[in-house]
Amino acid sequence: MTEAVQVIQSEHAGIWRLMATIDQLNQSLAGADVAPDRDLFGAIFDYLQSYTDRMHHPKEDLFLFRALRERAPESHPVLDELQKEHAHGPAAMVRLRELLDHAGSGEANDRTAFRDALTTYVNNQREHIRKEETQVLPLAKDVLTEADWRVINEAFLTNDDPLFGQRVKAEFRDLHRRIANLAPAPMGLGLSAEPRSEPAAADRAAEAMLDIQDLSSHYGRIQALDGVELRVAPGELVALVGANGAGKTTLLRSISGLQPATGGAIRFRGQDITRVPAARRVRMGISQVPEGRQVFGPLSVEDNLRLGAFHRGRDKGVATDLERMFAMFPILEQKRKQPAGTLSGGQQQMLAMARALMARPSLLLLDEPSMGLAPLLVQEIFNAVADLKRQGITLFLVEQNAAAALAVADRGYVIETGRVVLSGAGSELLANEEVRKAYLGM
Repeated sequence: MTEAVQVIQSEHAGIWRLMATIDQLNQSLAGADVAPDRDLFGAIFDYLQSYTDRMHHPKEDLFLFRALRERAPESHPVLDELQKEHAHGPAAMVRLRELLDHAGSGEANDRTAFRDALTTYVNNQREHIRKEETQVLPLAKDVLTEADWRVINEAFLTNDDPLFGQRVKAEFRDLHRRIANLAPAPMGLGLSAEPRSEPAAADRAAEAMLDIQDLSSHYGRIQALDGVELRVAPGELVALVGANGAGKTTLLRSISGLQPATGGAIRFRGQDITRVPAARRVRMGISQVPEGRQVFGPLSVEDNLRLGAFHRGRDKGVATDLERMFAMFPILEQKRKQPAGTLSGGQQQMLAMARALMARPSLLLLDEPSMGLAPLLVQEIFNAVADLKRQGITLFLVEQNAAAALAVADRGYVIETGRVVLSGAGSELLANEEVRKAYLGM
């Protein structure tokens, strides 16, 4: 996959996530006779104009689409459609702003018109992305030459272009933060309103934090993973849901280095780690909360936590992080000298999460954190997961409780018999009839 395609797909994910947010806001308006929040919707529209109309669309039109037109005449009809939609984007946004003004001070009919226009806009944006992902990008990968991609990649990665260079990127980052501050939580934006100790996801290069390509893995002759492909962007919470035996834990073990891959590639921050030993992956920034907690029962709670930071040696920050874990999970401080094996199941899950965080990971893998817990404790664990997301930690959550996982996730994947069969925004998968029937019992 080229750098330009990674940029486009990363931007598609951001737009899709924002469409899910608009959907949620729109649904909340439908159930109550209240005016839409002008400041919030205004910030979203400002962001879409900066991010989509001023940066994303020109890159595609000027470089990718132009090259594709030269190499593949059969692409002209769909490119004509897409570029017409690009050109119509600013006018559609002007119309939405007009309807927002009327809805804010008008009658119920004006609010209905605004909600209907929002629904149309979201559906059009999603269909636009689907056409690019299913028709344009696969064709571009097939027909464009290495020379074409060099020119396109250079253009997409430039930092000084007045259309989509650093100045514009800084502008839409500020707009994104403004939305995060105004939006009710959780909105699935993948961005905390609070300051982060790490740079925001949009500050980093467009490459994924985790990029899995065509991954396969076997237990002897039994194939457990078959061509798995997924991505986790910096700052995202991505959920993987599926039935028992679908391959969820095998995938996490493969990412951690505990289960060997028999094909494909695992990239972490752009680096191929497919053959990297598990211990080195921890030092690189990958930490896992294992299925079933797996705390060291005879050791004290505090010693369990210190073991999580073992690879950090005599790092003076370990003591500070220990206190941070106690602040995050106060029950652990109360029981810091007790053997971990004496804790309840929920307390052991908190300890397992805190132990993984002591490694200071960039990517936290969570394997079935709700398994075997009472409903009240399940809610407590997912509240902790949501807190970690707000702190800006990148999370990959494997969970059989699909409703709870997808409710907090920016995006989700559904895995069946070792294959990813569905993907999309968390809210979109929650509304998907196949997912509801198979995993939510609806």
